[in-house]
Amino acid sequence: NESINISNVSLSRYFLCAFFVRQFSVVWVVFSFEEDSLMGKVSPYLIQPLNPFFRYFAQHIAEQITRFPFALIIAFFFFIFNPESIWIPSFGILFLSVISTFLSFLIQFLMQSIVACLCFWTEKASSIERLLFIPTLFLSGLLAPVASFPVYVKSWIYLTPFPYLIDFPANLLSGNKTSVLGGFSMQILWIVLFFQLFRKIWSAGTKKYTAMGS
Repeated sequence: NESINISNVSLSRYFLCAFFVRQFSVVWVVFSFEEDSLMGKVSPYLIQPLNPFFRYFAQHIAEQITRFPFALIIAFFFFIFNPESIWIPSFGILFLSVISTFLSFLIQFLMQSIVACLCFWTEKASSIERLLFIPTLFLSGLLAPVASFPVYVKSWIYLTPFPYLIDFPANLLSGNKTSVLGGFSMQILWIVLFFQLFRKIWSAGTKKYTAMGS
């Protein structure tokens, strides 16, 4: 039952990194797909050879690129007011952090894509996503590092996909103690599981949609 005390400097670095991870992994595909579904734009997408979610994927990547200068400005002012928190991660850590952040984005994109597919059955899929945001907010490390949670809570949180959305990439980038191999393994595991689930729900949803003559 190890108790972990996090210094103020480490905590400051963690939240800055969590901000970066959040900026480059935020997803809104369920809202875009729900709007397109209600406006009747899904039908022409379905006759195209490429899955329409690739369209949303490209839109997300383009949006993230435009966020980069804004994120650098935030970091600049953060270091001005917190000069003791300045650190320079090694190239290897920076590279792994970029990869883990991208994998975090993939997890969240697949999670929301699964929820978005529910638009084939309901017009309020975004309401389900808002419910999903609650555990994401509290268990992902967005509000506090998972390492600061009680041991009995951490024992099951790490079995969920949520810590690998923010906590793992942020700890990796900030230099805090984390299991690199374990974190990447869990990220890949959840991506594989969610992708298989997405394929099944997408297939069932499109069959229902076309059967209705839309």
